[in-house]
Amino acid sequence: MFVFGARFGRYSPTMIYSVRFILLAFLLLATVVPSKPQGFSEDLDPKRHGPGREKLSHLHFYLHDTLTGRDPTAMRVAEAPSSNSSTTLFGVVFVMDDPLTVSPDNTSKVVGRAQGVYASASQKDVGLLMAFNFFFTEGKYNGSMLSVLGRNAPLEDLRELPILGGSGLFRFARGYAHARTHYLDIATGDAIVKYDVYVLHY
Repeated sequence: MFVFGARFGRYSPTMIYSVRFILLAFLLLATVVPSKPQGFSEDLDPKRHGPGREKLSHLHFYLHDTLTGRDPTAMRVAEAPSSNSSTTLFGVVFVMDDPLTVSPDNTSKVVGRAQGVYASASQKDVGLLMAFNFFFTEGKYNGSMLSVLGRNAPLEDLRELPILGGSGLFRFARGYAHARTHYLDIATGDAIVKYDVYVLHY
């Protein structure tokens, strides 16, 4: 108290109490008034910022996966040392840019591309891990995309792959795709697959 008086003796007690009151009031307000969110995220009101009413769409088309010829749409880009001796080609990886058409005919209208990778991921049977996008180039979905990630057993009659999301008119998308083999050449691996896609989106 003596030191305080020695250093600040020229200030009146009223001024000192006023400063203390202001500091106390500031500390109280800092705990009551909410501050703006810090960091990189914030919560939004879905009713105000949401995309609108959700709807269910059914898309159907044919995927042409061609590994042979002068202009293949899928290419083998990696493999394990033991892949060629494996009955399931375990460890082989392909990159694809397959056309999507309205009908199974190669000359039918192209409505998009299936772009991504698939790999033989099963040692006991033919099972592919597929990670690719349906990128549409025609109609109202032109420029929009659906993302697919899942297991495909191409020798089974019907396969189901999950739709994990999308872009453009397919923002917030979720759903599934049914794949049925329309044509398969066992010797070359060339295939035409019919896809029926059921997707919830806004």
